[in-house]
Amino acid sequence: MPLAHVNGTQLNVEITGTGTPIVFIHPPLLTLQTFAYQREQLSDHFQVITFDIRGHGASKSSERTFSYALIVEDIRQLLDYLGIEKAFLCGYSTGGALVLEALLTYPKRFFGGIMVSGMSELTDPYNKSRVWLAARMAGSGLFMNLLKKAITFGNADNASTYHALYQSSVSDDAKNVKPYYEQALTYTCTRRLRGIQHPILLIYGQKDRTFHRYANILHEELPHSSLYFIKDAKHQIPIKNPSKMNDLIRLWVDSLEDIQTQRIQLDLAIAKKLNPDMYGEDIKESQLPL
Repeated sequence: MPLAHVNGTQLNVEITGTGTPIVFIHPPLLTLQTFAYQREQLSDHFQVITFDIRGHGASKSSERTFSYALIVEDIRQLLDYLGIEKAFLCGYSTGGALVLEALLTYPKRFFGGIMVSGMSELTDPYNKSRVWLAARMAGSGLFMNLLKKAITFGNADNASTYHALYQSSVSDDAKNVKPYYEQALTYTCTRRLRGIQHPILLIYGQKDRTFHRYANILHEELPHSSLYFIKDAKHQIPIKNPSKMNDLIRLWVDSLEDIQTQRIQLDLAIAKKLNPDMYGEDIKESQLPL
């Protein structure tokens, strides 16, 4: 689709399929191409919405100070632009923190969140040093292209995917990539996690051991979370383990819908018991006000 004009900028957006909407959020230096397998495999079940964050891919570079709050507002206004009242959010790696910030900021706009290799804060020395180095490299024209190649190569599952990821990231703007990395170094919402009442699906790689601490923090602090580790998977799940990730998303959302159906049926049974004159035996669920 053409560029979406939202929040004073232009965002490159792709929409595939119909059904319950899921908005996917990529980390720094990658683009919406990160979720090519999700568009391909989930569009028969969901409306898959992918977009390039400001200054990434084909989206316009931001003239405003880059922040998580700014990107969350972009997402809210993007939903308005698309005429979508409510959606799920799915964030990969650093994009997971944006899922949490969006749920905290605009809780009524989302059904729930899906975090893939994500975190509510970045505290371990190994990953902090890697992100710090990436931020420094992104701020240097000399090393920016080297960083793009390293990030896209690390996420690719074959030569064709690498080419697609790299080509889509060629126009990534260092003025937006650098602060996206820097936000990851300072952001934390761990103390606010108990305020998130949405259902959350947590997906991590069994071999992504430095991120297990973040998986456990989220699972312990979020009131309604489900945690899964994909066997033999590392950090780069959306591209290297797409089938298992997508199956988990499909099954998890279906389970939430089953719970909602059971709740409606229970409410109906209680209503009939308390007020049999109002509710006849032939009442249908579709007649209930939701």
